[in-house]
Amino acid sequence: MKLIAHRGLISGPDSNLENLPDQITKALTAGYDCEIDVRYINSKWMLGHDTPDYEVSFEFLKQSKLWIHAKNLTALYELGKTTLVYFWHQGDDFTLTSNGYIWTYPGKDLTDKSIMVMPEWSDLNFKNLDTNCYAICSDFVKNITESNQSF
Repeated sequence: MKLIAHRGLISGPDSNLENLPDQITKALTAGYDCEIDVRYINSKWMLGHDTPDYEVSFEFLKQSKLWIHAKNLTALYELGKTTLVYFWHQGDDFTLTSNGYIWTYPGKDLTDKSIMVMPEWSDLNFKNLDTNCYAICSDFVKNITESNQSF
């Protein structure tokens, strides 16, 4: 089972750390994949959920194990010219990632090609997760790892 650190977070929500390049590197170094929020503005790649907070190089985006959430049309268009793993969604139940997985809104049905997003929105226990999926994306990937010996 693959675990994806939502915005690079591994031990719970923290608006000071989300999408922070150093935090993303920390999560990757710890062995997790990372979901990151990216915009392309004035020929610059910017990280940030609600606003473009951190400029990063295209080389940064080429790191393996990143799941890039395009936050504007220009980013989606530019990412479409690459082989990077990316997707766009905005409240949909399901969206297809560029590598063929199903990014799945919390609480929706899962398949072995699904990425379960934010299971903590319904259960912080993590011991009874439906693991009929390809991956789990959460702010609590470290807690999920500790609660489930199979990860």
